[in-house]
Amino acid sequence: MSPATSSTSTSSTGNDWLTMVAVSALACVLQDVLHEGLGHGVTAWLSGAHQITMSTVALQSDIDSRWIAANGTLVNLAAAAVLWLLLLRPERYRPVMRYFLVLALAGNLFTGTGYFLFSGVVNFGDWKQVIDGLHPYWLWRTALIVLGAASYYASALLMAAKLRPFQGRDRRTLRWVCWTPYFTDGALAGVAALFSPLGLFYMIASALPSTLGANSGLLWLPSLIYRGSRDEEGLRIPRSIPWIIVGAVTSLTFIFVLGRGITWSR
Repeated sequence: MSPATSSTSTSSTGNDWLTMVAVSALACVLQDVLHEGLGHGVTAWLSGAHQITMSTVALQSDIDSRWIAANGTLVNLAAAAVLWLLLLRPERYRPVMRYFLVLALAGNLFTGTGYFLFSGVVNFGDWKQVIDGLHPYWLWRTALIVLGAASYYASALLMAAKLRPFQGRDRRTLRWVCWTPYFTDGALAGVAALFSPLGLFYMIASALPSTLGANSGLLWLPSLIYRGSRDEEGLRIPRSIPWIIVGAVTSLTFIFVLGRGITWSR
């Protein structure tokens, strides 16, 4: 590869940008499908729903319950626990796979804990449905806010430890590592939501807050991680054609198939 070609495919930090975008997209899709599909969808189906429609922004069914509302978040947190166990021995994985597992952990943790805070503050979303009708209501909302803030910050500390090996020599590398998934997730979720049968409201009220809001920790993680310049190089993410292809195909499916909604009936 010539120097000119290399400069177009690799960022100034030494990481391959296309591979980072592909890995970020796959982690985003995994978190969303776990939340809407395995969490809300499977729970609704097992609860006796006769028809469910799953899209990238919401799960619609002909029945509703606290368990259906809660299980999207609970599945994300359960997935985060599994991913954390897989990362107990991170040296087993090549850098690209390790980066994917760390981003998947971040997405599930930030979504799971961030939803408590989001629903408590704005009185909207899954956990608003969970506490609806419970008294005193103000106390339940306050509990959600406290739980969400504490667990989100704890998640950020954990993610700082998991992403620190990717730091490299300076703060700029950390920004690439943390900000690439943030903006990739926001763009992917926003574009997919444009095709949602639920309309523009759910893109504004659900898709963007659940990605840009829930993942906002990625924006300030570089400041939490950075401990001054280092002499040694951190882990580097090389160009991976298989990851790029799988990421592109998965993203297109997420936008044009799941974005429009998939309906199951019985």
